[in-house]
Amino acid sequence: MRKGTSAYALVIVGSALVCSCGTDSTSTEGDSGGSVATGGFTAESGGSTSGGASSLGGQAPTGGVAPTGGVAPTGGVAPTGGVAPTGGVAPTGGVAPTGGVAPTGGTQQSTGGRSGRGGTSGRGGATGTGGDTSATGGDVGSGGDTSAAGGDTSAAGGDVGSGGDTTGTGGGGPASSSPGCGSANTTSPCSAKGTTCSLNVDGKDRTYYVQLPSSYSASTPYPVIFQFHPWGGSADQAMTMYQLNSKIPDAIYVTPQGLPAGGSSPGWANTNGEDIAFTKAMLADVQGKYCVDNARIFSTGFSYGGMMSFAIGCEMSDVFRAIAPMAGSLYSDMNCKGTGPAIAMWGSHGTSDTVVPIDDGRAALNKILQQNHCGTETTAVDPSPCVKYQGCDAGYDVTWCEWDGPHGMPSFGSSSIAEFFKSF
Repeated sequence: MRKGTSAYALVIVGSALVCSCGTDSTSTEGDSGGSVATGGFTAESGGSTSGGASSLGGQAPTGGVAPTGGVAPTGGVAPTGGVAPTGGVAPTGGVAPTGGVAPTGGTQQSTGGRSGRGGTSGRGGATGTGGDTSATGGDVGSGGDTSAAGGDTSAAGGDVGSGGDTTGTGGGGPASSSPGCGSANTTSPCSAKGTTCSLNVDGKDRTYYVQLPSSYSASTPYPVIFQFHPWGGSADQAMTMYQLNSKIPDAIYVTPQGLPAGGSSPGWANTNGEDIAFTKAMLADVQGKYCVDNARIFSTGFSYGGMMSFAIGCEMSDVFRAIAPMAGSLYSDMNCKGTGPAIAMWGSHGTSDTVVPIDDGRAALNKILQQNHCGTETTAVDPSPCVKYQGCDAGYDVTWCEWDGPHGMPSFGSSSIAEFFKSF
């Protein structure tokens, strides 16, 4: 086996590839400096079957207003986009990642299929443009349906009142809110380090943090950002290491703790799909307690955290709007099909990464490009050396940044991810 230039030793043990971590790790300065290769990994052969995740449900319309006259509209108007980014503030420091990757096996997902992207709300949607009557035709978002003939027009992603509009998700459509909107819950019991929330998922107690905006209002739907730590890291670490809270203050942050993966070090092996099941349970809990914008649910992470974000891109693209993996791969979902609904992505990988080889990062990228029906041509975008793939499904762009560095987070990672998430 080859050795990297840092203190990682790769050893073949049976069918497992074991990487032990040295003690000479250095730190990175977030957006103001370089990056750090830290930690190691264990990749074990094996695979699994993969399936998908059903959508998390939505809110059915309560009906419209029966027409009393007028002229029925003959078409509809699609949503025209989301909210433009307003910029971010560069961090003045950073927290070095403390782990690498140690998957202990493949991931076995459920054997069922993936439900249509209509569980939360229709993708897009259309509505009549005037009059007092509801439309007798027109378009609805995918996963929705139209009941017409002078009555109400309803879609799975929204509802149409007289002369109203249809709410849809994806592609910058209007937001749909979660059942927790209007709840009496205005603070989180697990918002500070050392005070976690807990869920029992498939017989295992799992812990995580939920941080609400300082000006949280139960009547305002907020985006949700999941932050996954690297191998050997912790939820406490991930609460601050990606430096997104100050750049996107009006968001709900969910930061989970991984299980032992490769010895006693925590990570996201996602054995038998347990980490995807945990993610679904956390999201359902947050949606039920707090006011969530179901059209803006995101995931980011470095190393094993990036791998978990890729797994979400493969298995929960009907629910998540976008992912931002750094130095990730398919180790958390070795049987990713690349056939699910589209999901937007910003990703990065160091070209001299000896912990998670660049080819493994590219293999994961290709699954998302396949899902989004992207072409092979790219155009350069800021910051250099990032590129954007052409021909992707509308609203589901893929930006990829191969930078000259080792296993670490690029100096521009935090700011770029913040701008990316704010573009939805």
